[in-house]
This record gives sequence, structure tokens and C-alpha cells, in this order.
Amino acid sequence: QVQLVESGGGLVQAGGSLRLSCAASGRTSSTYTTGWFRQAPGKEREFVAAISLSGGFKYYADSVKGRFTIFRDNAKNTVYLQMNSLKPEDTAVYYCAARRSIVVVMSSREYDYWGQGTQVTVSS
Repeated sequence: QVQLVESGGGLVQAGGSLRLSCAASGRTSSTYTTGWFRQAPGKEREFVAAISLSGGFKYYADSVKGRFTIFRDNAKNTVYLQMNSLKPEDTAVYYCAARRSIVVVMSSREYDYWGQGTQVTVSS
């Protein structure tokens, strides 16, 4: 079993930055592919970014490319999402998810473990 805990959310003005953290515990957490997803009120959960075990492969949603960066520190069992140039449309609950595979995918259905989410609110 793997437990995921997100932190770092908050309220920020448009153009600002936030760094989200996803701390994993349990079974050899660093061996899992990790992704970030978000869900805004009234909308479906959507893919944001994902990173491979080694950190060598990273994928981003088109809406965040060039603004968000995903990276990981396996020694700390933590994956980060650095969010710059935030926009009001980035407002959502952000979830961290882990997958029992080295294959990086973007579908939320393919992830096995989920955190509780952290709220990000971007004011205009």
C-alpha cells in the first residue's frame, strides 16, 4: 500500500507561483510513476503532468506546458509540481496519484493510489 499526501496549495494572484508537494509513504514509494491531476468545480478531473520513475520522462497537458514543471526527489519520496504564471483557470483541487508501473500514462483510470487533494485558487 502507498499513502500520498499533497501540500503547498493556497491562494495566489494571477501571474504568481506555487509549488505543490506529494509525499509518499508505504511500500518503496519511489518505484512508482507519479502524476498530478486537477478538478475544478463542475468539471471532470483532468491530467496535468506525470513523471517517470527516473525522472527522465515527463509529460504535460497542453494547457500547462511552459508554465508548470514536474520533478521528483526519490531520496525524499516526494514529487513536486512547480506552477508559474498561474491563471484563474488553474483554480482547482490538485491531486497526486501513483501508479504501480514504470510506464507513464495520462489517464486517471490507470493510477492506483491517490492523495486527498490540495486546493489551489488563483485570483484575477
